[in-house]
Amino acid sequence: MADAGAEIGAGADAGAGAEAGAGAGALGRPAELGVAIVGSGFGGLGAAIRLRQEGIDFAVFERADELGGTWRDNSYPGCACDVPSHLYSFSFAPNPGWTRSFSGQPEIFQYLKDCADRFGVRNTIKFGHEVLAARWDDTTSRWQLDTTGGRYTARVLVAAAGPLNEPSIPDLKGLGEFSGAVFHSARWDHDVDLTGRDVAVIGTGASAVQFVPAIQPYVRSLRIFQRTPPWVVPRRDRPLTRAERRLYAALPGAQRLSRWSIFWGRELFALGFLHPRLSVGARRLAQRHLRRQVSDPQLRARLQPEYTIGCKRILVSNDYLPALTRDNVEVVTEAIEAVETDAIVTTDGQRHRVDTIVFGTGFQVAEMPIADRVRGREGRTLADVWQGSPRAYLGTSVPGFPNLFLLLGPNTGLGHNSVVMMIESQIEYVLKALRYLRRHGLATVEPRAEAERGFVSAVDQRMQRTVWSRGRCRAWYFDRTGRNFSIWPGYTWAYRRALRRFDPIQHATVGGEAGG
Repeated sequence: MADAGAEIGAGADAGAGAEAGAGAGALGRPAELGVAIVGSGFGGLGAAIRLRQEGIDFAVFERADELGGTWRDNSYPGCACDVPSHLYSFSFAPNPGWTRSFSGQPEIFQYLKDCADRFGVRNTIKFGHEVLAARWDDTTSRWQLDTTGGRYTARVLVAAAGPLNEPSIPDLKGLGEFSGAVFHSARWDHDVDLTGRDVAVIGTGASAVQFVPAIQPYVRSLRIFQRTPPWVVPRRDRPLTRAERRLYAALPGAQRLSRWSIFWGRELFALGFLHPRLSVGARRLAQRHLRRQVSDPQLRARLQPEYTIGCKRILVSNDYLPALTRDNVEVVTEAIEAVETDAIVTTDGQRHRVDTIVFGTGFQVAEMPIADRVRGREGRTLADVWQGSPRAYLGTSVPGFPNLFLLLGPNTGLGHNSVVMMIESQIEYVLKALRYLRRHGLATVEPRAEAERGFVSAVDQRMQRTVWSRGRCRAWYFDRTGRNFSIWPGYTWAYRRALRRFDPIQHATVGGEAGG
């Protein structure tokens, strides 16, 4: 059996092995890869680009017919990013052509497609290949992948499906009997013309805050079913001038300077999350925003959060609150009891007649579908190991799952800065691990159980001092055990520092002969 590290590094042209493997998978004999990447959003695409630059053989498995991940799936009206454009992009692929300080979905989606073409990785993406199962085989030290497009084996598995890919729809009594249109914001039905319709929006999270003002002028009536009001702060968005774009194109250093100034400015926002007593300024800003945009005291009272700002995601909008004051909009705070064929009934007995229901209820984050599909040593799935509470060493790897790396895994989410920075830190860490395997002729690497326990314990301890633990709210950041499994309770630079080197002491390895 060939040396494992050598095989992972094989293929000067990273796309060659993936393309050659397509026929083998179709004939029934598993095609062999160095690295299999699941997903083609920011994580999967970034990993593909960096692996190609390293000359490592890989393929990307994407269930859809186009790349882009969440920026492909979320095409609802008004969809945009809450992180400034210059920061919400790869450090190795600056885009001097951003047209706004906060980019919209079409522009970010196009940026990702342009990156795939610019770095020559589009031909490494196997579209229409949903990974149905990934099983670790100890005898061969390989991952066995069953996909809708064939069978494959890989030395290394990079799970980059992301946490925001499977919509969460509440189990409402009678929903199946509703006679009108029903869809989730992440699966927006563009064939449904909302003009003149009576629309119900269930949920008031980040997506609803964007699409509500976009559809409000066209619908006949709009009822917003709100469980918990969000804190909303102004959106400092503006068009980027032609002169700015020319400057960034001519002097890339100017754009890098802008990027890093934005980064460090956003890092300061973490103070209010990590030390809730310091969030007074943000609270005053949001309260002033609410007072200025909503004059009706009764409506304003319904929109005033009672929890500490930052405990749930802070939303950024200049037009959401004004939209709620329009004559055709009603904010409903009573809980939903049932759905009928043409109405939603609330617990106060009122029937709200609607012909369209749009869910803005987020995603299945804690119960990630991929967790049921990835089976490690001893045949246990990630879901078996996690038992509803995802955890991983450095948010990236899990004991018992050799050569598996998670991008945007547990405790890598942010409330203040760009997750692209977290993704890049993880990708570079994966490359360090692969170099270590190759340099030492090793077949596998995985974190030691005590290393994961130590990391998780430290994260949980730091979490106790943050707004997410002390802010008196129940956010989607928490799993069913009550643990905050999603957020990184620190600064982005601190996470980057934690992943700056691969520590072999914290890992168990197996020698170069597969299965040896």
